[in-house]
Amino acid sequence: MNHGNDPSPDPAHPPQSAAQDPYQLLGVAVDASFDEIKAARDARVQEQAEDPISRSRVEAAYDTILMNRLRERQQGKISTAARSASQREQSMSSPTARPRPASLPRLPQLPTAGLARPAFRMPGVQLASGRELWFPLVVFAALLLLLFVLQGPPAELLLSLGTLATLLNLQRRTGRFLASLGWSFTLLCLGLGLGAWLVTGLLPSLALPIALVQLQSLPALLLLLLGALLIA
Repeated sequence: MNHGNDPSPDPAHPPQSAAQDPYQLLGVAVDASFDEIKAARDARVQEQAEDPISRSRVEAAYDTILMNRLRERQQGKISTAARSASQREQSMSSPTARPRPASLPRLPQLPTAGLARPAFRMPGVQLASGRELWFPLVVFAALLLLLFVLQGPPAELLLSLGTLATLLNLQRRTGRFLASLGWSFTLLCLGLGLGAWLVTGLLPSLALPIALVQLQSLPALLLLLLGALLIA
């Protein structure tokens, strides 16, 4: 026989003693949300920091509540806690209950036109100064000395060293590696082409006191030197 003041048992949460009820142990309602349960667990654990037994009871109560919630979800049941939490979220998300946020400033719009491709730009012409002046002068003077006087290393090696010296000097002057590499290679090709034209056009008609490889390498070294000194 049920008395008028006896509450009907909740099938999802059977009656437990106050010491064993996880909700009472954490101090939260049965319909508390997950965030409220977690905050209550953290607060109880911090309060019982020096009592390992009480702290383990708090952790066990927290795990029990989570397991009950998970079991109800797996069985397709909607618990009282989930129903109450959903009702609170709906009431908070209603347009009458939520205050209207202040309008945010509009961000600047990007232009709709496509980005312009970088155009080819001719380099400036300016005589180098300081280190950019004496470095190529010393290097190319040594290369010309090796080519015409000492006749030591092969001309291909001397041209490679001259191209590298021009590249380093242009990189230091302009700060653009790809452009410096392109101009160094272009000057080398123009010099070799000019040297080949001199060999085929002048050597048969003129008796020059220099060898064929020296005549063909000279224009390339001179153009590389001029490029290292003037391109800016």
